[in-house]
Amino acid sequence: MTKKRIFFTGGSGKAGKHVIPYLLGQGHKVMNVDLTPLDHPGVNNLVADITDSGQVFNAMSSYAGLDELEAGNGVPKFDAVVHFAAVPRILLKPDNETFRVNTIGTYNVIEAAVKLGIRKIIIASSETTYGICFSDGQTNPSVLPLEEDYDVDPMDSYGLSKVVNEKTARSFQRRSGVDIYALRIGNVIEPHEYAELFPYYFKHPEVRRRNAFCYIDARDLGQIVDLCLQKDSLGYQVFNAGNDHNGAIIPSKELAETFFPTVPISRELGEYEALFSNRKIREVLGFNEQHNWQKYVKWES
Repeated sequence: MTKKRIFFTGGSGKAGKHVIPYLLGQGHKVMNVDLTPLDHPGVNNLVADITDSGQVFNAMSSYAGLDELEAGNGVPKFDAVVHFAAVPRILLKPDNETFRVNTIGTYNVIEAAVKLGIRKIIIASSETTYGICFSDGQTNPSVLPLEEDYDVDPMDSYGLSKVVNEKTARSFQRRSGVDIYALRIGNVIEPHEYAELFPYYFKHPEVRRRNAFCYIDARDLGQIVDLCLQKDSLGYQVFNAGNDHNGAIIPSKELAETFFPTVPISRELGEYEALFSNRKIREVLGFNEQHNWQKYVKWES
């Protein structure tokens, strides 16, 4: 496996603080670019604002640690960019600020990477692009399971910003020919959250309807990012980043019939197969989940 020098934005956030240790464990070198440093052994941090294009270009053409001064060959080029930095949901900042930070920040990061000749870019998109999570009122998807060819149609500023970011990525890929993969990341679950959250979810499955019952273990997300780093020549791609099964104890067909009774099912589902389908990352990237909720939550109905 090729070890890479990675420019990682937003590594101090909920997902990034687990993904970066996974990447370090695979032997990669990571520089975390964030407004808040990540306190983790082996991580180099640089404080920068992704909405400032000059800062992004400067950071992306920077040393990734004092050790890189020793060779005397100038600044090495990053092998890959992983862009997670964002306002992480609605109602944290005004809608227009959420949209501005997420779209301008993503434009700046991709533009700098392409113009600096970096050939692998991975960006964080979101399950919210499917238009259920932050909708006004209870809405239905047009079809289940949710797969990457869906006509994404969010009505909120956060989901919309992620759709725009996917279009930005596709545009830069067309003009440059580099690999840009957009991960529609499901509801991120940290290790401690299984015991804290899932028993309540199982007793009250209706609270997970807006997420289409999806989840992604933060450590399995690390595996997905690493698989993207290793998989070349796919051009522009969108991948759902979710675990194999629903975050529910109800079989998938019954789950759909109960909570999405009028929504057509496009294909046969496995008994507990996720309605937020991860079939593409399994078939194209070779994803093999390591952290199913059943390892951490003992449940008897």
